[in-house]
Formats: sequence, C-alpha cells, structure tokens
Amino acid sequence: MKLLLHMCCGPCSCYPVKKLREEGIEPTGYFFNPNIHPYKEWDMRLKTAREFADKVGMEFHADEHYRLLDFLKKALPAEALPNGRCQMCYTWRLEETARFAAEHGFDAFTSTLFYSIYQQHDLMRRTAEHFAEKYGVVFHYEDFRPGWQEGIDISHDLGLYRQPYCGCIFSEEERYSREIRKQRKKENKAKKRARLEREAREAREAASNIRGGC
Repeated sequence: MKLLLHMCCGPCSCYPVKKLREEGIEPTGYFFNPNIHPYKEWDMRLKTAREFADKVGMEFHADEHYRLLDFLKKALPAEALPNGRCQMCYTWRLEETARFAAEHGFDAFTSTLFYSIYQQHDLMRRTAEHFAEKYGVVFHYEDFRPGWQEGIDISHDLGLYRQPYCGCIFSEEERYSREIRKQRKKENKAKKRARLEREAREAREAASNIRGGC
C-alpha cells in the first residue's frame, strides 16, 4: 500500500512510522501545517520533520509556504463557534492531505494527529473519513496513542527538537500567559468546589433515605 502520512512534526512521527513499518507499510511523509506560528517555530518544525525523515530514510514532501494570514482568515471567524478553531484546523490539514494523496497517486492517507493524546480523536476520524470519500482515496485509520511514551523516547534518542505548545498563536498564548493560567486555576478550583458540594449533598440525601427507610 502506498501511504501518505501527514506529519504534524518530527517527534509526533516517531511512533507512527515505527508502527506502520512493523505492519509492512512504508509511509511517505507530508508536512502541511499552516496552523504553526510564529515563523521561527514553523520553520523549526519543518526542519525537524525533514531531519526526522532523513534519519529514518523516509520519503518526504512539504508545503513550504508560511500561511499566517490564511490561518487567521479561517481561525478568527471560527472562534465564534464552539470548538470552531480546532475543528477548522483539523479540517484544513486533513482535507489537504487527502487531496495531495489523491493527486499524487497514493492508495491511502493517515496522520500523526492520531498519535496525540491531547487532540479530539473521534472528530478527527470522522473528518478524515469524510475527505477520504470526497477525494476517492482510502483513510487508513490507526490509533497510535498507545505508543505515546515510546514515541517520546524515540524522539529523544534521535535528538529531535520538541515543541513546547500545540502550534498556533492561540495555543502559544495559552501555554505562556500567566493571566490565562491564573484564570484556569480559578476555574478548576470552582469546578472542584462544586464537585465536592455535589458529593456532600448526595451523601446527605443518601443518609436521609436510609434513615427514612428504617
């Protein structure tokens, strides 16, 4: 099977490539990630993806255009919708992967997105299946998440650059903003307090029912 593997980055590709090769599948890497910003981060991840492909002897293709303006045109309107930005991001990258696979004679495609334990797995799967049907190419589904730690270990062994945040400028802010971290900490405390109060109320109601039954 001639398989196109969408690569989010070099480290995320470590385990999926190993797993696919163990199954007798030789993937071809494809880097298309207009979500990554700023420019230096995007450039570093592109270089690292190429470095990884060279080190493991994998064919590699890349869209080498930095697309900040294109991303913002799509992301800002999507912010008004629940989960809109991330859904837009999955849709854009998976559609372009399916299109590239169909136009370049690949039998199937998949993505290292399915390696991440932080992404919305089921949503991505439905999205990939949709574009597989649209472009007439097979979506090769695999859940790569069980190899999460193994992939991290391989990336360290290969000396690959490991990024500190998801990719887009929004996730960069979420990673480094003290204000956002403070707000999230406050929200988590409120959720914990509400959960404890609910559990205490349920315990009182259960005790009251027991006494009433006696």
